[in-house]
Amino acid sequence: MTNKFPSMNFEIETERLYLNMWEESDANWYRELIGERGIAKPSYEKVQKKILSLRESSLENGISLLTVRRKDEEDFIGYCGLIIGRSTLEEPEIAYELFQRTHGNGYATEASSAIMEAAIATNRRRIWATVRSWNIASFRVLEKLGFIRHHSICDENGELVWNLRDL
Repeated sequence: MTNKFPSMNFEIETERLYLNMWEESDANWYRELIGERGIAKPSYEKVQKKILSLRESSLENGISLLTVRRKDEEDFIGYCGLIIGRSTLEEPEIAYELFQRTHGNGYATEASSAIMEAAIATNRRRIWATVRSWNIASFRVLEKLGFIRHHSICDENGELVWNLRDL
């Protein structure tokens, strides 16, 4: 598949955050973050493979999930970026997940705003976001970014709401 869009910026700095490409050393942090979902943590090796796969696909398709680190604390707090996910390379999804201990500080909005600027710079027309109906905090972030609810579907995990932002 040939990518007709410019690559997004893989190194982004905001007022309080650094967003960067994944490093193999991020595997332990990523395992902890997955563990917060209430599911079994994947093995270290499996997470390292996932990180390498993320890096490879980023270079191939020009979009990526980026790690999110706080500047002052220099700690990994989650990830944010563009993915194909349930959508397409032409109209990717924005995705983010942060450690629960960092919720309520505006980090998701700050990181997502920076990713939206990066998406606009790739000349895309639309960005999607899929969120489970129970995730009120994510809906608030998306609303601040200018997303509107488009439609919902129900699957084995419940209601999934598709949100859209025209660029």
